[in-house]
Amino acid sequence: MRTNRVLLAAAASVMAFALTGCGGDDGGAKVPTAGGGSASAGTGSGSGSGDTAGGGSEQSEIAEYVAIKRKWVACMRENGIDLPDPNSLGQVDTGDNRGLKQNPKFATAQDKCEEFNATVPASVEKAMRPKLTPEQIKVQREYADCMQKNGAPDFPDPDADGYAPVDNDGSPDWDQSSAGAKRAARTCAPIVGDPVDQGPGKG
Repeated sequence: MRTNRVLLAAAASVMAFALTGCGGDDGGAKVPTAGGGSASAGTGSGSGSGDTAGGGSEQSEIAEYVAIKRKWVACMRENGIDLPDPNSLGQVDTGDNRGLKQNPKFATAQDKCEEFNATVPASVEKAMRPKLTPEQIKVQREYADCMQKNGAPDFPDPDADGYAPVDNDGSPDWDQSSAGAKRAARTCAPIVGDPVDQGPGKG
């Protein structure tokens, strides 16, 4: 079973979002990995295949985020950094990130535009997630159940889409430092195809 490879590949495909989607946002979006943790998420263009129609409140939250990102882009342009408009999820394709960071105007522009630097909301993060198959969702549920029964009782149950709940409050989703959590991670790793000696998915 290669569920972990599918999810880790999805996470890798969106690693640029911390800069391209946020221009230095606090935290950045996260995509749950097969290990039950999360990885920095994002992409300069795609929006993944997660649901973008998760109710009026989510649509409103996404619209508000896109609006603030438009203000950020406008501000950056006014300060010498020409960026494209954000896409439907507020992501901004910055192109060559290394070259952009080396541009002395970039840091200055970021400082001046800090007021428009918004944290990626949970609705955007959810919309970016790749859609899991029923088999993959089943594996995530089995993994969570195994973790809870083998030393990590606070390990979160996946939601209906197979992902750990998204809150973006900056606090750990579960205690990964305890001996029980580490034992559970070793015991349950085979369920998602991780190496047996690999620790919890989120540091």
